[in-house]
Amino acid sequence: MTQIKLKFSEKYNDEHAQQYLHKHRNGLSRRLSNWRDMQLARKALELAGDPGLVLDLPCGAGRFWPVLAEKQNRVIMAADNSESMLRTAAKGQPLDIVERVELRQMSAFDTGLSDNSVDTIFCMRLLHHIGEAEHRKALLAEFHRVTRETVIISLWVDGNFKSWRRKQQEKKRLEQNKVHGYQNRFVLPENIVEAEFAQAGFDIQSRLDFIPLYAMWRVYVLRKR
Repeated sequence: MTQIKLKFSEKYNDEHAQQYLHKHRNGLSRRLSNWRDMQLARKALELAGDPGLVLDLPCGAGRFWPVLAEKQNRVIMAADNSESMLRTAAKGQPLDIVERVELRQMSAFDTGLSDNSVDTIFCMRLLHHIGEAEHRKALLAEFHRVTRETVIISLWVDGNFKSWRRKQQEKKRLEQNKVHGYQNRFVLPENIVEAEFAQAGFDIQSRLDFIPLYAMWRVYVLRKR
């Protein structure tokens, strides 16, 4: 398999990993957003059948580990492309939870795991960074190969106020020639991404919106066909 490396992943050094660890704990708005993220994750895991073996990829700074660890006999495999993220997660999360987590460094595009090796792949805050359809196709193909049952995956979708507002802001920046550097966050049309799920061999079991008709974040529970 050709190794895919996204440009945004280069920024995750030790300093940035520390910032990522703390950013969801700072301020009331961030804490409320984090609470809602945990609520959606908990619901998605329930809809996926409370899987016993979960691959958290990318795990980042371990933000979702406390929710994943709520099922006492769940085996948690946590992986990230960034060694700095893994170190930060191991030091920043509660010790009793860290002791239950098996850490691995791997790419979401080429995990190195065997076929059907986990019950569920838990993939939060990655797909909205992937603008190329071919890259999403490669990711979903790898997930389809590795999971036995389900994938829980979050992304930005269109058809809501925030996506409309973002589109207007991007249009304004373009008109004012204020667009610089590369783009690393993308709002995906719902019909396109759902077609990509189907083409990869997944059926959509559930759609969970952060705030329906307002926010861009959506969590999908996909079942392997």
